[in-house]
Amino acid sequence: MDEKPNPSVSDKESGSVLPNETPLYNAHVDISGVDEKKLIRKVDIALIPWLSFLYLLSFLDRTSIGNAKLYNLEGDLHMTDNQYLITLTVFFFSYAVFEVPSNVFLKRLRPSLWLSGLMLLWGVMMTVQGLVHNYSGLLTMRWFLGMFEAGLFPGVNYYLSCWYKRSEFGIRAAIFFSAATVSGAFGGLLAAAISNMHGVGGKPGWAWIFILEGLATVIAGIVSFWIIQDFPDTAKFLSEAERTVIVRRLQGDDQFSAAGEKLKWKYIFQSLLDWKTWAGMIIYCGCDMPLYAFALFLPSIINQLGFRATPANLLTVPVYVFACIITCLVGFLADRYGRRGFFNIGFLCLGAAGYIILISSKSAALSYFAVYLATCGIYPVIPNTIAWMSNNVEGSYKRSVSLAMLISFGNINGAVSSNVYRQKDQPRYVLGHGLVLMYIGFGIVSSVAYLFFTRRENAKRDRGERDEVIKGQTGGNEKNGTFESVVEAKREKGDDWSGYRYTL
Repeated sequence: MDEKPNPSVSDKESGSVLPNETPLYNAHVDISGVDEKKLIRKVDIALIPWLSFLYLLSFLDRTSIGNAKLYNLEGDLHMTDNQYLITLTVFFFSYAVFEVPSNVFLKRLRPSLWLSGLMLLWGVMMTVQGLVHNYSGLLTMRWFLGMFEAGLFPGVNYYLSCWYKRSEFGIRAAIFFSAATVSGAFGGLLAAAISNMHGVGGKPGWAWIFILEGLATVIAGIVSFWIIQDFPDTAKFLSEAERTVIVRRLQGDDQFSAAGEKLKWKYIFQSLLDWKTWAGMIIYCGCDMPLYAFALFLPSIINQLGFRATPANLLTVPVYVFACIITCLVGFLADRYGRRGFFNIGFLCLGAAGYIILISSKSAALSYFAVYLATCGIYPVIPNTIAWMSNNVEGSYKRSVSLAMLISFGNINGAVSSNVYRQKDQPRYVLGHGLVLMYIGFGIVSSVAYLFFTRRENAKRDRGERDEVIKGQTGGNEKNGTFESVVEAKREKGDDWSGYRYTL
């Protein structure tokens, strides 16, 4: 396919465009005084630390029940093991159901309002978990906790994709997601400390874990209204020239919808009918089900290696520190080299090796080592998969729905993880480890297939097999569509446009 001419700098600054090129965003704005590197650092500082902190609280709140279990949660609420597993499961159903609508609302409303409101509400649900007196009360609170938490993770990943180029998104997603690993380390330490409040106010130690962590989330939700920024074209912490630079650089990265897009049902249907959405969902469940199994049951697994409740919680800390380091490293390298699929396949294989050892090992030391290998197939793969899928979807609404579907399907499978580590299977948990290994296998096979088909599609586009007919120009095939201009083709076809190349 012939290269399309680019407007010269003088053309861009004057606001003129060559035929069939996208009109320059905010052509009247002078951007000569904006340092792009400083601008991106400014955006990083404004977005990443606080959003990562919010996800730390989110993951801490949903998984702290695993820590609380070690302090007689089941006994005090007169719960059976099956009832405990049901309380873990119900969270994932409400979480999965509300993810897609939440992402649509996020796009329609202000992120500062929507995300902070969700945080406030799930913080209340978390706090009330510490006030329940029976199984039904805990079950109800877990349902509402999942409903209100549903919007944060898919919402923030979509939100970040609206700020950064495709080659910049991976490391930001990895840093954001690494808050989950920090919460794992912090959660063990925090649970061990809070458990010492046992008996204060007549409440057991596990109740204080829920109450104090929930109150922290409530406060963070209130503060977030003033800290969370909105989308690039309306963000108040940037000047008009800075907002213009952000949008123009995104449009130059084939994110044609960066300047804004009206909600149309066809964008949602495009996501539903795109094979990449469904393939991505299988890839994601291949690491997301293992994630929740790992996070919810790691303290119990270590406990069964011969350590009591508090030492078991403390021994989770170095595992999560390692997971944080490897997650950020993979995010950085995948951004630099752009081979997200190869990183996925390689690290999923490492995770599979870890679970094979866990199934076969009879040594506590060897099993503890295998836990570190297992993290390699889980934590770095989650943000890398999200970045990979985001990189290959154009259209702001289509991307919001695709990412929400991806994460929603992963969390439905998270419900499976809540039921596979049964007390009767301890200490080796062969069933749980075996099912996690099966899911990792799904991730490996689907990643290979996704890589193969996107590579093949790029080759077809390079050969001109996907070229559209542009009126007034020669070439193209009518079966690929006929358009008045390249601008119209980009807008209507999104990532199906012949000039768009998928990230491998």
